[in-house]
Amino acid sequence: MDWFIRLGRMLRRGRLPTEYEREVEFHIAERADDLMAKGRSRREAVLEARRRFGKPSLHGDRSRSSNLRSWLESLFSDFRYAARSLRRSPVFTIVAILSLGLGIGANTAIFSLYNALVLRTLPVQNPKQLVQVAFGDGMTYFTNPLWEELRDQQDVLGSVFTFGDPTFNLADGGEVRNVRGAWVSGDFFSTLGVVPVLGRVLTGTDDYRGCPAVAAVSYRFWQRELGGAADAVGSTLMLSGYPFEVVGVAHPEFTGVDVGRATEIYVPICTHPIVYPGRNTLDHRSNWFIQVIGRLSPGMTMEEASARLEALSSSVFESTVPPLWDSDGQARYREFKFSLRSAANGVSTWRGRYQNALLVLLVIVGVVLLIACGNVANLMLARATKRHHEVSIRKAIGSGRGRLIQLLVTESLLLALVSACVAVVFARWASSFLVGFLADGGNLWLDIGLDMRVLCFTLTVATGTGILFGLAPAWRASSAAPQSAMRTAGREISERRGRFSVGKALVVGQLAMSLFLVSGAGLLIGTLASLQSTDTGFNRNGVLLVSVNKRNAGYSPEESRVVDRELLERLRALPGVASASSAKISPISGSAWNNYVEVDGYEPADRRETLAWFNSTSDDFFSTLQTSLLAGRDFDSRDALGSVPVAIVNETMARRFFGNPQPLGRHFRVSPPGEEVQVFEVIGVVADTKYRTVDEETHPIAYFPLAQDQDDWGHLEYQIRTGGKPAGIISAVNALIADVNPRISIRFGTLDDAVATSLTRPRILAMLSGFFGGVALMLAMIGLYGTLSYRVASRRSEIGVRLALGAAQTRVLGMVLGEVGRMTLLGVVLGIGCALAGTRLLTSFLFGVEATDPMTLALSAVTLAAVALAAGALPAWHAARLDPMETLREE
Repeated sequence: MDWFIRLGRMLRRGRLPTEYEREVEFHIAERADDLMAKGRSRREAVLEARRRFGKPSLHGDRSRSSNLRSWLESLFSDFRYAARSLRRSPVFTIVAILSLGLGIGANTAIFSLYNALVLRTLPVQNPKQLVQVAFGDGMTYFTNPLWEELRDQQDVLGSVFTFGDPTFNLADGGEVRNVRGAWVSGDFFSTLGVVPVLGRVLTGTDDYRGCPAVAAVSYRFWQRELGGAADAVGSTLMLSGYPFEVVGVAHPEFTGVDVGRATEIYVPICTHPIVYPGRNTLDHRSNWFIQVIGRLSPGMTMEEASARLEALSSSVFESTVPPLWDSDGQARYREFKFSLRSAANGVSTWRGRYQNALLVLLVIVGVVLLIACGNVANLMLARATKRHHEVSIRKAIGSGRGRLIQLLVTESLLLALVSACVAVVFARWASSFLVGFLADGGNLWLDIGLDMRVLCFTLTVATGTGILFGLAPAWRASSAAPQSAMRTAGREISERRGRFSVGKALVVGQLAMSLFLVSGAGLLIGTLASLQSTDTGFNRNGVLLVSVNKRNAGYSPEESRVVDRELLERLRALPGVASASSAKISPISGSAWNNYVEVDGYEPADRRETLAWFNSTSDDFFSTLQTSLLAGRDFDSRDALGSVPVAIVNETMARRFFGNPQPLGRHFRVSPPGEEVQVFEVIGVVADTKYRTVDEETHPIAYFPLAQDQDDWGHLEYQIRTGGKPAGIISAVNALIADVNPRISIRFGTLDDAVATSLTRPRILAMLSGFFGGVALMLAMIGLYGTLSYRVASRRSEIGVRLALGAAQTRVLGMVLGEVGRMTLLGVVLGIGCALAGTRLLTSFLFGVEATDPMTLALSAVTLAAVALAAGALPAWHAARLDPMETLREE
């Protein structure tokens, strides 16, 4: 095939093609023979012949240039012909472009998210040189003393910095206006090579104990909050109630190193005591809140740097042993070793949460694209059959098979490329929609703009798609015999009807892939249904959550406790409030508090089995959430500061630690770091509830009375059960808290929203898999309908003869439906095999259902069979109602 040969020559420009070499040698030998006949010696004749012929490589370049130019001209001509041909078949063209555009666009949309979250490197200088420091079993969070010791001792990395991820409140009271911030060390911007567009960025001179409160802001924040004003530098921002001077604006492309979390305000880590006075976090050896990234020194590999850091580990960890840990914990701490991992793509908690889910979605949309390709391939097969007469004439007048394949595949590629343009538009909308769906109230930010990787992916998928659905029809069409050009089109179709097995094979493949997608969607939808119906242990409906932060109000710990109680009593008195409570942690908030407990008589196999989860709550907490009190009593006025420490435990804790569903009067011990051992008496047992997420295993939980809690965390969560919609009392709550103190910060939510947010990942997997499963069924239905319609049309004469000879309409109906049944049965068998093998990849995403759930497979098979029957019913009905005389006259 000429175009394959030309392509091969283009890829092998360093050597002459063998055919050309033989031709050159032939001409030289002919000239040498002529010279030898005139009396020259053989050596002289050969040298003279080569001199007269000239430089062979020059002639080769000219030959290649001529071949390439000729091939490109024929390719452009083929594209023009393909465009005219597609324009003459608008229905076929529109259907094919929309089918492929949906498939390619879905792939591009999911890949855009995956690219933004996983693949894209940070927009900084030489991102490939960035590494993250980890230790132990992949731990990446450091304490500030550990960071400072590593910074001062290491000589491996050319530069190194630390960063944390706080949230700052811009409002000085009332409803919060949170923005994403970052604690950064002095070398943060210089290590990354980020430059300012206004003012300056933070440097090492800003990072020292007792430093002033200064901040650099992102370009987006400067535009949105500061109006893009040139005099923003030197202005003052109130961050969580404390004034910070703005010293500069970072480069527009830079949004931090935490992918998925657009950082908007950068402050020196030394300002931590300003925002959190009295905590002494910078010297605390058990407060893990920062991460460390560095840049490899020139010429040093990651393996060499890791080895040298590992050698430093003993000294660094020995110098920073947490004094409040027990002896076993300190011994494990001393054994930690540093390691390095690439940080070219930044760090991200969102990446760990959604990376595998996006890969699953890529598989799903990839299968949808294959089904769409099958549909278009069937259309192309039918179209190629109609063009059989044209192809035969081309072959009869001398066109080679390779040239014909090039012509027909060019049409497929043109369709795919136009579909890719449609796909890019669809992908822009779809990816923006998905980011908004995942954003969880605006917490996720991704740069999903088109870059070279996404464009190359789209172009590659489009090209591969064009070849995939175009090559088989082109090969089939190009096999037409030249002598068949003299036959009529109708007779040709009749003669070739038995050769349409490729179309049936495509339909069977579509049915199998559709069953695979439908069964996977069924499992994921079943997971979501199981999670939504899971007993969380509380009634999430009608509960308003109010997060109150009193740090800006300037209360002492004693005053803060008085205000907490006053707020609770006044909230309970509001119209429309059925009950109210307060707690350190609201359910399904993502926050956690745990520690190890000891119980006399309980001997765990592993210390991790003694881990329990805690919460401090007011009275009526369980009645407000409608959690059943199974034994004992609720907290009341007897549980005051100074009285006997008490606790209420859940069922799991009662069974695991006490071996008794009602361990009233029993005791357990807790040893908080740096504090005396605390002993608690069990006064009640409540039903098990979910703590952080809906899909978690049930934890042992202990609840303590807030009235006995001596620590003032500065914030408290209120749970308010209403008689109507929770949003209806927000204004009243706002006014009440402002009346107590206008500098108290408030954030509202509902328990129902908290549960829904916890189900974001299973919801989007169920929603998208269900949508694409439906699309797959629709495409398979269209493909089966088109194939059967073509089969019936190509067998009109045969069916007419059968009917004329007395065949009953029911027999013709059964003949067509029997073909449907055979294709469907084969598709179901193949699909079940694919589903059993493929759905195991979903195991980590399932809850309450098994990957090989027989009911899901059975329902999927029945659904597919029903869709196939519906697709085949109309062509079968048309076949049964053919007029025998009309078909015989056509023949």
